[in-house]
Amino acid sequence: MDAIDLNCDMGESFGAWKMGSDAEMLKIVSSANIACGFHAGDPLVMFETVARAKENGVGIGAHPSFLDVWGFGRRMIQGERPEDIEKAVVYQIGALMGVARALGHRVGHVKAHGALANLAAVDRATALAIGRAIAAVDRDLVYVVMAGTELERAAAELNLPMAREIYADRAYDDTGNLVSRKLPGAVLHDPEEAAERVLAMVREGAIISQSGRRIPVAIDTVCVHGDNPAAVRMATRVRERLEAAGIAIRPMARHGG
Repeated sequence: MDAIDLNCDMGESFGAWKMGSDAEMLKIVSSANIACGFHAGDPLVMFETVARAKENGVGIGAHPSFLDVWGFGRRMIQGERPEDIEKAVVYQIGALMGVARALGHRVGHVKAHGALANLAAVDRATALAIGRAIAAVDRDLVYVVMAGTELERAAAELNLPMAREIYADRAYDDTGNLVSRKLPGAVLHDPEEAAERVLAMVREGAIISQSGRRIPVAIDTVCVHGDNPAAVRMATRVRERLEAAGIAIRPMARHGG
């Protein structure tokens, strides 16, 4: 592999409540996943984040979630019908597209957030609902998927362009899914450890679980969560380690579709 995307969740402040180090992260990453108001973000935050991304030459994507500002989109909301999830995702993509158009930028991808993404990784109906929402708005949008999960299978089934993602700061279990944040060791905070693990996964083309199991997957993009206190140092170190290994950092490319 000679190039990969480095992405970060951004625009997750809300009103007077500040989250993340977006200005610093936008100088490091190549793609930004921008909250659309359902778990965080508001019109002013969205405008500011898109404008800064454009200034830094960073690609942008919608980061839709369950309607859960109180829980930052990390609480599982049960009983939502797939068709309602689809409409909610269309709504959120449209909100970011309006802001981007006003600022002369373009939305290029969609990545589900938090509990919605975790559910879609294991639930085919949810993964397909998100994919149908993307297709309904713009079939050229890249569906960012957790590699080896129902998300990837849904993108393939719907013939959507996709970018397969791994996480720099999250631990994996032996099924290839993320370890629950409720469990110890689920979130990595050491930039050196995270950077070394990312480089190993990219080189091997495999997710490396907590137990050391290798699960072969295609990898197109690496995420560093912006709300991790070590985010800036971690993203910097991940980028340095990848570039030192001869892997360039570039905005996510289309695969499939």
